[in-house]
Amino acid sequence: MGGSVTRAIRNFNLENRAEREISKLKPSLAPKHPSTKNLFREGMSRHSEIKGEIARKDDKLLSLLKNVYVDSKDPVSSIEVKDDRTHQEPKEFRMPKGPHPFDTLDLVNIPKGKVSIVEALTLLNNHKLHPDTWTAEKIAQEYHLDLKDVISLLRYFVTFEVKVFHPEDRKALPPE
Repeated sequence: MGGSVTRAIRNFNLENRAEREISKLKPSLAPKHPSTKNLFREGMSRHSEIKGEIARKDDKLLSLLKNVYVDSKDPVSSIEVKDDRTHQEPKEFRMPKGPHPFDTLDLVNIPKGKVSIVEALTLLNNHKLHPDTWTAEKIAQEYHLDLKDVISLLRYFVTFEVKVFHPEDRKALPPE
């Protein structure tokens, strides 16, 4: 919705605005300082051959320019172009761990070195509940992950924790 409004505003009266911009007077040269104008006039009056030299075409240079021929070719790329017909080597896959009640994606297999969202939540929760049993080494071995990735995962990611406060534990306003 926002894009169409922006486009409508941007294209409003576009032809008239473009024509107005084109019909404006083109910018002229910057004015020369009065002292510079006088020096320029004096120099041109003293050396009138300069004026003719500026306007004259040099036939020798033009003939040399006509003899120049440029032929360019693209350089050969040092990077080999991949052939579309070659296929990738099959990756190693593993089956998802355990039955999950959240299995809505029906994952058949997961590449080694990766985990699904459900598995990530499960392993984080298992580590949180039983840190002695579910160590980083065991998780890495169980889910076919790199140990440094598992250590980073356990350090920087946490699962949500729900805390329920009972009414007698907190201060409540008296009913009116």
